[in-house]
Amino acid sequence: MGDIINTSDAIKDTSHLTFQCPILTATNYPIWSLRIKAIFKAHGIWESIEPGTDVDQKKDNAAIAYLYQSLPEDLILQVAGCTHAKEIWDAIKTRHLGVERVMEARLQTLKAEFEAARMKDSEKIDDFAAKLSGIASKSAALGTVIEETTLVRKILTAIPEKFLNMAATIEQLVDLKTVKFHEVVGRLKAYEERTSLKTTNNSHDQLLLSYEG
Repeated sequence: MGDIINTSDAIKDTSHLTFQCPILTATNYPIWSLRIKAIFKAHGIWESIEPGTDVDQKKDNAAIAYLYQSLPEDLILQVAGCTHAKEIWDAIKTRHLGVERVMEARLQTLKAEFEAARMKDSEKIDDFAAKLSGIASKSAALGTVIEETTLVRKILTAIPEKFLNMAATIEQLVDLKTVKFHEVVGRLKAYEERTSLKTTNNSHDQLLLSYEG
């Protein structure tokens, strides 16, 4: 079973959209806290956590109810003595501080890996793009999203010299602030295939000339 389940009483906003309530585990605190924060903001009750002072009692009670729905039973018993949502939130944060630090260390490693990534001359566009996408996926899973524009600029600056003319053309033709990563990868891949075909044909011509000579 995954770490996200539908609550018995579906959480709905004023537009009658159904939310899923994330369940806190031993390892998912960073993602859990982001999701809970988003749900609380959608319901207008995040103020019960930040700043957590002079909070309307109904909002505080609602926040406590949602937190209880997202906690495992053993943890609910441990925070049952807390009277306000902020107290519960802070207790959970303190409990998972070690996990958060590990996540931050992993994010720093991924950031360094992303910044150092360079495409080799023998590497294919598809393979290098998959490597960047993989780093982005791992980063997102840890709570930090690598923006589309960052991915686009990375691949255009990390490709070998043989692609530089195409990279310059792409920069002139498209808006780097809005173009999608997969679109840039597609253009580079098409260029790669054309140049590869041209190289193959030239090699074939050279063999024919050598044979005829």
